[in-house]
Amino acid sequence: MAQIVMTDDGIVFDGLSLEQGPLGGAETSFIEMANALAARGHRVQVFNKCLAPLTHKGVQWSPLDAPLPDDADLYIANRSHHLIRKLPRAKARIFWIHNPARYLLKWRYQWQLALARPTIVFSGLSHAGTYPGWAFDGGREIVPYGLTDLFCHASERTPPAPRAVFTSNPLRSLDWVLDAWEHAIRPMVPNAQLHIFAGSATYGAVGQSKADKMGPILARAASLEAAGVLLRGPVPKAQLVDELAQARLLLYRGDIGETFCSAVAEAQAMGVPAIVQDIACLSERVRHGQTGFVVQAQEEFAKDAVRLLTDDSLWTEQHKAALATQRSWSWDMAAKQFERIGGI
Repeated sequence: MAQIVMTDDGIVFDGLSLEQGPLGGAETSFIEMANALAARGHRVQVFNKCLAPLTHKGVQWSPLDAPLPDDADLYIANRSHHLIRKLPRAKARIFWIHNPARYLLKWRYQWQLALARPTIVFSGLSHAGTYPGWAFDGGREIVPYGLTDLFCHASERTPPAPRAVFTSNPLRSLDWVLDAWEHAIRPMVPNAQLHIFAGSATYGAVGQSKADKMGPILARAASLEAAGVLLRGPVPKAQLVDELAQARLLLYRGDIGETFCSAVAEAQAMGVPAIVQDIACLSERVRHGQTGFVVQAQEEFAKDAVRLLTDDSLWTEQHKAALATQRSWSWDMAAKQFERIGGI
């Protein structure tokens, strides 16, 4: 059994947050990795902005201002430059990032990376490509996010009603999706619905700070009820599983800031075909022509959406392919890679 310490200084969350309400991808991944490492027999201590000490699923959660251990077999610093050089006596050090890595080129990151030399963990090839070769590190590794177990048990089903879903950040081109829906998709499929599971609550205090920007986009979505758009708000993972089990299609343009896209990965794991634009990591999440379509333009996006909403044979083929190929990478497998990187 190894001693593993993980730190994060982002939003307030703890080991129960994943079960209690909507949560962003980086926070979800942090919790899932901690749980997976603990399930593999390690002693896992987390120090973050949780409100009170907690032990859940074998992981010890403590507020970030609590005393840190003197050392650890593996120290995992999450995102922040303030955390990189904590636990100087740790035997191995990982710096786990979740956004495009260009922000690491700021001097406040580079000098600490130069001194601590952690292994930087990226979530995919496109993500790793955002960090230039000349920049400081102690090694570079790619470990994709695992899939939350809740999404990995769907069975084959018959073609559902023409219900599309959007489950990401509304600032990530929901307005673009609404344009395609209003002007090109819904006119061709008059009984289709678009259910939007999005809102600022997913992102805690950070989301609240962006609520003013989200507001006009969500207001537009609410105004399109007559065009089959239903604004449902963010939901906990357990409810999202039920919603995806009724969905026929996930619509998501993508965003240059996306490095993994859990929203697409979760839908694909449940056998929901996805239509995305070829932006950032999305060609790594969707198998073009097999589990959905990776398109270049809005016209293609709308055309392929209409096809999957109306063609039962095409939908069934892609549904079965997604179930067969898109849910094999678990958090246990991701945790094994962290063990390998840490030499434990």
